[in-house]
Amino acid sequence: MARDVHRTIDAVWRLESARIIGALARRVRDVGLAEELAQDALVAALEHWPTDGVPDNPGAWLMATAKNRALDRLRQFTLHHQKQQELGADADARGDHVVPDFSDSLDDADDIGDDLLRLVFTACHPVLSREAQVALTLKLLAGMSTAEIARAFLQPEPTIAQRIVRAKRTLGDAEVPFEVPRGDALQARLSAVLEVVYLIFNEGYSATAGDDWTRPALVEEGLRLARILANLSPDTSEVQGLVALMEIQASRMRARLDAKGKPILLMAQDRGRWDQLLIGRGLAALALAEQLGDEAGPYQLQAAIAACHARARTPEATDWTRIVALYGELMSAAPSPVVELNRAVAVSMASGPAAALLLVDGLVTDGHLARYHLLHAARGDLLARLERHDEARVEFERAAAMTANEREKALLLERAREAATR
Repeated sequence: MARDVHRTIDAVWRLESARIIGALARRVRDVGLAEELAQDALVAALEHWPTDGVPDNPGAWLMATAKNRALDRLRQFTLHHQKQQELGADADARGDHVVPDFSDSLDDADDIGDDLLRLVFTACHPVLSREAQVALTLKLLAGMSTAEIARAFLQPEPTIAQRIVRAKRTLGDAEVPFEVPRGDALQARLSAVLEVVYLIFNEGYSATAGDDWTRPALVEEGLRLARILANLSPDTSEVQGLVALMEIQASRMRARLDAKGKPILLMAQDRGRWDQLLIGRGLAALALAEQLGDEAGPYQLQAAIAACHARARTPEATDWTRIVALYGELMSAAPSPVVELNRAVAVSMASGPAAALLLVDGLVTDGHLARYHLLHAARGDLLARLERHDEARVEFERAAAMTANEREKALLLERAREAATR
C-alpha cells in the first residue's frame, strides 16, 4: 500500500511540480526559493498521504500546501524584518530587503500558462551558461531528477547537481526578473528557450527513466509552450520549425504503444493511427518556416525529416535518400555524434546495413557515445539484419543495461532473446 502511494506521489509530482514552482516563483521572485517551497509540499505529501490517504485532488493539495509554506516563510521574514527595525537596523532604508508580495496571489486562480512560460525564460536567462539553462529547466519544468538529467546528457550526477545549485544561486544573486522578455531581449534568449522546450517535449516522447515509455503530459506541455512562442515570434523560422517538428512527432503518440504499453518502433507502427490533424498543422508550420526564407536551421531540418515520414503512407514509401541528404545538412548546421548516428540509421535504410555499420563502428571507436544506449541498440539492429546474431545479442543486452526506462529495457532484452534463438 505504501509503495502504491509513493508511486502516486511521484506521478503527481511529475505532473504538477512545474505549475507549483511557476506559481510560487511569480510571487517570491526567486526560483530557488520557489522550488524549495514546492519541495516542502512534496515532503508533506510523503508524510501524510500514506496514513491519511491520497486527496481527491492531489495537485490542488500540493499547491495549497506549497502556498501555506510560502505564507509561513513570509511571516518569518516579516518578523525578522520587524526585529531588525526594532534593533535600529537600517536595512530597510537602504532597500536591502524587499518583503515578497503574496497579497493578491496565494489564494487566487493563477495564470498557469504564463507562469510556466515565465519560468522557462527565467531559467534561460543569459547570466547562466547554456548547460546550466538546460539542466535547470529540465529540473523545474520536466520534473526530472538530477540522476535522470545526468543520464540524458551522459554526465556524472554530481556535475549536474552542482550545475543546478549554482544556476539557482546565480539567478538569485542577479535578481533576474520573473517575466517573459520582449523585443530584442526575447530574441536574445529565444535559442536557449527553444532548446529546453524541445527537451521537455522529448522527455515526454521518450522518457529517460521510469515504468512508462512516454509521458504524454510533457508532450502536451512542450507543444503548448512552442505554440505560444510561435505567437510571440511568428517571423522566426526556427520557431516555426520547432513547432512543425513537434506537431509531426506528436502525431505518432497513439501508435507508439500497444494496448499493454509496450513500445512500437517507427517502422512497425500502424500509420492509420497517426493524427492527421497534427500532421497537417506540422506541415503548415514547416511550409511557413520555408517561406520565411532564412537559412534552414536544426529544427527546420529535423522537421523536414519528420515530414518525410509523415508523407509516406507505408514504411516502404519513405524517401530515405532524401532523409540521408537532410541529415547531411543537419550535420553541417548542428554537428553532433547523435546526428551522425541518426544519419547512419537512415543510410542503413537507403543503402543497406553493411554501409551503415561502418559508420556506426566509427562512432564506437570515437567513444563520445560510449554511454549512449541507442548507439548499441542501433548496432545490434544492424548486426541482426546482417544475420550476425550472436554479436547482435551482445549489443542489445549492453543497450538494455544502459537504459533506465523499464519499457525500453524490456524491448531490448526481447530483441536480445530473439537474436539468441536465430
